[in-house]
Amino acid sequence: MAKPCALLKPCHLVKPVSATRVPGRYLTHQKGLPTLPVPPLHQTCERYLTALEPIVEVDELKHTTELIEEFQKPGGVGERLQKSLERRAHNTDNWLSEWWVQVAYLDYRLPVVVHSSPGLVLPRVNFNDKQGQISETLPVEYLGGNPLCMNQYYQVLSSCRIPGLKRDSVVNHAKSSIPPKHITVVHNSQFFVLDVYNSDGSPLDTDQLCVQLEKICSSSKQTNMDPVGILTTLDRDSWGKTYNSLIKDKTNKESVSAIQRSIFTVCLDGQMPPVSDDMLRSCAAVQMLHGGGSQWNSGNRWFDKTLQFIIGEDGTCGANYEHAPAEGPPIVALIDHVVEYTKKSKITESPVKPLPMPQKLHFNVTPDIKKDIEEAKQKMNTLAQDVDLKVVVFDHFGKNVPKTHKMSPDAFIQVALQLAYYRMYGQSCATYESASLRMFRLGRTDTIRSASTASASFVKAFDDPTKQNTEKVDLLDKAVKAHRWYTNMAISGQAIDRHLLGLKMQAMEEKLTMPKVFTDNSYSKALHYLLSTSQVPSKTDCVMCFGPVVPNGYGVCYNPMESHINFAVSSFNTCNETNAAHLAQAVKDALLDMRTLLEQTPRAKL
Repeated sequence: MAKPCALLKPCHLVKPVSATRVPGRYLTHQKGLPTLPVPPLHQTCERYLTALEPIVEVDELKHTTELIEEFQKPGGVGERLQKSLERRAHNTDNWLSEWWVQVAYLDYRLPVVVHSSPGLVLPRVNFNDKQGQISETLPVEYLGGNPLCMNQYYQVLSSCRIPGLKRDSVVNHAKSSIPPKHITVVHNSQFFVLDVYNSDGSPLDTDQLCVQLEKICSSSKQTNMDPVGILTTLDRDSWGKTYNSLIKDKTNKESVSAIQRSIFTVCLDGQMPPVSDDMLRSCAAVQMLHGGGSQWNSGNRWFDKTLQFIIGEDGTCGANYEHAPAEGPPIVALIDHVVEYTKKSKITESPVKPLPMPQKLHFNVTPDIKKDIEEAKQKMNTLAQDVDLKVVVFDHFGKNVPKTHKMSPDAFIQVALQLAYYRMYGQSCATYESASLRMFRLGRTDTIRSASTASASFVKAFDDPTKQNTEKVDLLDKAVKAHRWYTNMAISGQAIDRHLLGLKMQAMEEKLTMPKVFTDNSYSKALHYLLSTSQVPSKTDCVMCFGPVVPNGYGVCYNPMESHINFAVSSFNTCNETNAAHLAQAVKDALLDMRTLLEQTPRAKL
């Protein structure tokens, strides 16, 4: 393996983070935010049909058009549901958010690991021993001592997902009368409570934290312990049953509660399998996404915990987060601040008073629980082997080139993804890109549908030798502008997907016969995202990663920097039709070909 320092250039890791928030303004600011609008029914129906054009067959579109016309007739079911949704919007802070968390996350019964929780890979840090692992990357002082984080990201800290038999829930202790003052540290699959405040209320400094972490590592050297944490990788129904059995025991219940209440979790990982230098980043992504399986670090986690910082012995570091309470951008903003904070050297005087030993959390593992742990190990290993994850750095250009041509970098990358997919499969597919609704009170996300009639026209023309370059550039320009238009529409609350979901949920609440629009084959096809994508930009040179959302699809996350782009591409090995490395290469080729086209073709005007 290469020396960790070979990947690290500290002076180029981060740009300064500026603090723009003022303590005390958070709640006032929240009340001033607008509520999420309910788009006009006719507008959504029209835009839905337009969105279907590049991804369904002509006869399917014709059938769906008839269903839509019936759905939106005056006095019909669509109008009734629309009025009900408008009433809900009038009477709530956000008509969507509760439904969205329920449908997208808490009702979801596949394991959170890979299928829902993203991983985040940070640049490698220059250490390769236990001492470095303990002292170099901990953000505790900032997180423990700065109320800005507790306010701005109050859903992220001191929260945890709780498994249920049919639906999960999220518990948040940050706003309780006595907020937690401890983090959880996991080492060799053993959990510890580490108080991060002194008795006088001041946060522990770096030296104190090092002492406490050394105590934890020295008292958890054995590697043959039952990895109770691996139970959190089970499908949610199985974990719900096991969870109820586990917490019947008083000791277990107290240990689980301590993990759930903690501010966040720090995972001090053991070695990962050795890989070649060109696979280092991909191996790190695997470590952050799922831990590599039971023989590596998948048991050194509590995947229900909202935020887990992960630090490997070889300098690999990053995070994993449970998706229900938050989206990627707030997590990355927090990580950016953390990384910047760790670069500052602080001279503090540690109190002379010795600190108490961190409390080890004990579990009484019954034969039944042991059996469940073994089952979780096997299932996790199968899943780990199934995930094909590639992290690639496209180093030919970054945001600079699209900006030179007065094009949105995100739209440019998304059009390149469309071209890459079309070249591999000869067709366009339903493509999801997340759009933030955070300009609205309690806003989460809507869908940017990147496959448009404009992008379909461009990708069909690109490799057609009968087309002139000037025409191709014109089509590229239209595709980029179409994506930009859809993005602006989505972030302003006028996209189609959450509105359609709201109408469907309203029909369920009113116990109506489900309108045929929602049982239609086109609707299923529209929601079968063969490309699930997300731009998660950051100041830090990192990349987020997640698994595909359908068995025969891809997960693509990217972080466009000024002169390069970090990509994480995932697929499942059990699907013969998909290949993460092939798509990654196709995206690289598409980006380069699009740049060449622009450079070789003079444009009369923009």
